[in-house]
Amino acid sequence: MATISEIRSGLATRLGTISGLRTAATVPDDPNPPQAIIFPQDVQYDTAMARGLDTFNFTILVIVGRIDERSAQNLLDGYCTGTGSSSIKAAVEGDKTLGGVVKDLRVTQMRNYSGMTVGPNTYLSAEFTCVVYSD
Repeated sequence: MATISEIRSGLATRLGTISGLRTAATVPDDPNPPQAIIFPQDVQYDTAMARGLDTFNFTILVIVGRIDERSAQNLLDGYCTGTGSSSIKAAVEGDKTLGGVVKDLRVTQMRNYSGMTVGPNTYLSAEFTCVVYSD
């Protein structure tokens, strides 16, 4: 059965295939946009046959700098599309086993497309939900 750390690392590797997007498998103190930050949302244990399958829900937070509103929105829009070279969904689902670490995964939604403030900085961000199945 995969660990949370192994899954986070595998997701970061997949997101690293998007040109120009920095990735963080752990939450950084000071984000460096454009950046994808991965953190576990929840785990459902024993979803099949007594330790036969666990279901992990991860959130992938993507932040972009907001120096120019239009450019920031265009960049974030590219990450939010379902296909293409900058698509979060396409990058993650490009290897649905994360190199054989998990059984399967899906990016199921994008939500909370909005501004966010970290310290003195304002960013534009979106959250993606990734459901991971591990046996």
